[in-house]
Amino acid sequence: MLAAAVCSVLVVFLFWWTVPDHNTTQSHFDTLIVLGTPAKADGTPSVELRERIDESVREYKAGVAQHVIMTGGPAHNSYVEGQVMADYAAAEGVPREAIVIEGKAKDTIQNIWYSHAIMADHGWHSAEVISSPYHLPRTALILEHYKDGLNFDWRTHPAQWPHEYGLWDKVKRDYREAVGCFAIRRAGFRHSQYLPGS
Repeated sequence: MLAAAVCSVLVVFLFWWTVPDHNTTQSHFDTLIVLGTPAKADGTPSVELRERIDESVREYKAGVAQHVIMTGGPAHNSYVEGQVMADYAAAEGVPREAIVIEGKAKDTIQNIWYSHAIMADHGWHSAEVISSPYHLPRTALILEHYKDGLNFDWRTHPAQWPHEYGLWDKVKRDYREAVGCFAIRRAGFRHSQYLPGS
């Protein structure tokens, strides 16, 4: 019984670990896309949001892209995640003119949909997508759907884990996302107007 349970968990994680994290080998992109997550109740970045923004600042300063799309609406409180992110990144040295705020998205699928629309408006064709490590396989599954008529070059790039998180915090998030990715890879996404091919 225990062996069967362990095997089941390993299969779930195998599905998660083997999600492709890119569709291009390029190392420079038209833009970074930084995925939002809720800000704190006082409007400052949560620990995960902070790490995502910090990583985008590092990537921007390293010359990976000349533009940054900060994507996220007021999905879980009154603060527009994209605006919170832009303000923080600007304070860390990213020029305001390099930042585009996307403030409508309510989930990861919409993050990609609205960011892709911004890319199309600017004539951009490639993006490095930044989020928390556990979140990127599901993000990549979403990005894979954009090969159906809305293709662009992409790779995912992990932010660091918040130093406030212990091992159990990381394991919980990894397991939740692994289960979600397993379900998606077996049954596909539910239909959404924001996801091609769903």
